[in-house]
Amino acid sequence: MDLTTVTSYRHARERGDLRLVPGEAVVAGGTWVFSTPQPSTTGLVDLTTLGWPAWETPGSGLPDGLPEGLPEGVALRVAATCTVTQVQDAPWSSEVASLVRSCAEAFLMSFKIQRLATVGGNLCLALPAGAMISLFAALGAEVVVWTPDGDERRESVESFVRGPGRTSLAPGEVVRALDVPDHGAARFAFRRTSLAALGRSASVVVGRLDRDVVRLVVTAATPRPLVLSVGPDDDPAALLGAVDHWYDDPHGAPDWRAAVTATLAAQVCAELRAEAVG
Repeated sequence: MDLTTVTSYRHARERGDLRLVPGEAVVAGGTWVFSTPQPSTTGLVDLTTLGWPAWETPGSGLPDGLPEGLPEGVALRVAATCTVTQVQDAPWSSEVASLVRSCAEAFLMSFKIQRLATVGGNLCLALPAGAMISLFAALGAEVVVWTPDGDERRESVESFVRGPGRTSLAPGEVVRALDVPDHGAARFAFRRTSLAALGRSASVVVGRLDRDVVRLVVTAATPRPLVLSVGPDDDPAALLGAVDHWYDDPHGAPDWRAAVTATLAAQVCAELRAEAVG
């Protein structure tokens, strides 16, 4: 789509280039920016020219001007400018790699969109069915945000996403990366459903088994990511019964979403517990 209000386009080469003037917005893959009118945007600042590696591991060599090393406990840093295709090529364990593919496919992006759409863009768009929101919330990742004063702050994915199209980003803040902790040999389970076989996800449920507790992450069915800890004696359907706000749009009514999510959650918990016993 032609953005008729945009009159300037800058390539960011260093952090100082991210100081935006009124009317400017950052862009990476641009799959959403160029798909809909942006009447309040008069200029774009390209993040992809900053040269961030798609992903980094502890001790990996970084380009000049980027800080060495990763915080303690971080197994993988995924850049905000990493594309959905690139994130599937990161050095995940086989268990996590399967989850990454499932989440990427859940959003029904074509291979062309996956080659352009970025992790940071998907996160900042904050759609309930955001594929990368599902993934990184399930992985317990932290969002690394660059602040205008030259510092950075960190918060969980489920805290960062506040609702449909809303995040915790303040004016002048830019998402730098997502830091993923080491999950060792953790087991994951994935379920999704929609009103049509190839329809937008109406409910996505991801579970991770941590000892005898299942960390359950629900997206698409709720306005923002929902994270529950399901103990060995807990009924996931009962825990979900306390949720009073289910998403309502043409892809599913709230009462239906609540019902199918309870079914998916029970399946996820049963699968993980069966594997643990086996």
